[in-house]
Amino acid sequence: MKNSVRKVLVPALLTFVFASASAWAQTPASSAATKSPDARAATHAQKHQDLVEQRIDELHAELKITDQQSQQWDAYSQTMRDNAKSADQAFHDRAKQLPSMNADDSMKSYAALTQMHAENMQKLSTAFSALYATLSDDQKKTADVLFRNEHPHGKQSGSHHKHKPAAAGAASAPSPASN
Repeated sequence: MKNSVRKVLVPALLTFVFASASAWAQTPASSAATKSPDARAATHAQKHQDLVEQRIDELHAELKITDQQSQQWDAYSQTMRDNAKSADQAFHDRAKQLPSMNADDSMKSYAALTQMHAENMQKLSTAFSALYATLSDDQKKTADVLFRNEHPHGKQSGSHHKHKPAAAGAASAPSPASN
């Protein structure tokens, strides 16, 4: 659990979906000639689903979700699953169509993916707000650190920029999710 590599923001996980899926869409068919495109897609989708489940389990443990918070937690974690599934499907669909797309179609397709990502983040934010409202002060402090992408000893995941430490007692600004 303390491995900083595993501590990734949920938005960063969704960004990972977009990044890996776009790379997946650009991979030549010959790279995995032994598997059909549908088999590769199923393998990719399963790996991504496993990563999402791992992240859900990690967050549940780190936030110490109680039985009284389970309804809000279940809604939040299901939103994570639904978003990941819809993103996987959208990228799979785009990957299948990409070879026959012209530049205009490709640009429109990417714009649609970006719009879907924004809508998914709104759903996730809404579900998280309901969960956050039920958290204890200690849980909120943990969530604040996790969702600012801060880690023990001042290390930040997903950011290659070094920032000066905030003044004593000052709250640090959220670090932007890397794209």
